[in-house]
This record gives sequence, C-alpha cells and structure tokens, in this order.
Amino acid sequence: MKVVAFNGSPREKGNTSIAIQIVFAELEKEGIETELVQIGSNNIRGCNACSKCKKTADGFCAINDDIVNECLKKMYASDGIIIGSPVYFGSVTTETKALIDRSGLCARAGGYLLKRKVCAAVVVARRQGAVSVFNQINNLFILNQAIIPCSIYWNMGIGKNIGEVENDEEGMKTFKVLGENMAWLLKKLKA
Repeated sequence: MKVVAFNGSPREKGNTSIAIQIVFAELEKEGIETELVQIGSNNIRGCNACSKCKKTADGFCAINDDIVNECLKKMYASDGIIIGSPVYFGSVTTETKALIDRSGLCARAGGYLLKRKVCAAVVVARRQGAVSVFNQINNLFILNQAIIPCSIYWNMGIGKNIGEVENDEEGMKTFKVLGENMAWLLKKLKA
C-alpha cells in the first residue's frame, strides 16, 4: 500500500511538511509506503477551462508544461492521498488550488479515478482560516467519491515560523491520530 502527499507550501521543509511527516510516521509504522511531492514551489498553472479532459476522458490534463500530470499518475497509482497547504489569506496556496481544480476535473472526467481512495487534508495556519482550507481540500475528495478518515479535531496545526507547528500539542496529536486512522482504514479496505 502507498500514500502520496502533496505539499502545497512554498517552504519545502516548513510547517506543512512537518505536519505531513507526523501523519507519514504513523502510516510507515503500519508498513505503508509514503511519498512526498513538493508542489508549492513549482509553477503549477490553473485550469484554463478548455474541457479537453472531458473529451479525452483519460484522466489527464491537456496542459502538459508543469507537474500536474505527473501528480495525477501518482494519485492514480496510490491507495491514499494527502494534500497539505498552509493558509494564505484564508485560502489554500495558488499551487494547491491549481492542483485541486485540475486533478479534480481530470479524475472526474476519467471516470472518477480517485473513487474510494483514502484521502485527507493537512492544514497549517498562523492563526485563522484552517477550517476553510480544510474544506477546500476536502471538496476535491468529496466530489471524486474518495473516503475521508477523521481525527480528533480538524486536521490543522498552528504555527508561523518554520518548526512552530511542533509547539501545537493538540495539532501534533491530531496529525498522529489521522495517520493511525488512515492506516487502519487502508488496511480494512485492502483486507
């Protein structure tokens, strides 16, 4: 089994990556392979509404000068998906939004290629906006018939400067339990 995570933060080793690694640690304890893909520092273009994905219905995007189609390949080959984003002005980062829009539409056009994958949002905020970002990411999963595991709270941590999220005890516990529940669910579905 494999879970691939997409880090939408431009800080490759920042708080969002730290939060994802907490989830990964629990998955890896259960023998689940993990992979982290950095999207936050890549120039991912938004959807241009060309509708070519609906015509080809192959699950891929007609825009092929960025990493979205590579991300889609990884999503389709995985059993689980994590999308992580910090909060930027009450929203996901622009790269995360572009990934959500394009992968969501392409997966649906290809016949719901994320259907029944175990998927989770991981969010880090300085102060506010985490629930909004959590919902934005989960909309991708909900609209693609994915299965979303829960934790003890919304999957969010608090921190501004790199490493500060580790001081959020409740956030760290939330990410740990998310990893435990995600592993449990993946194993149940594969049994």
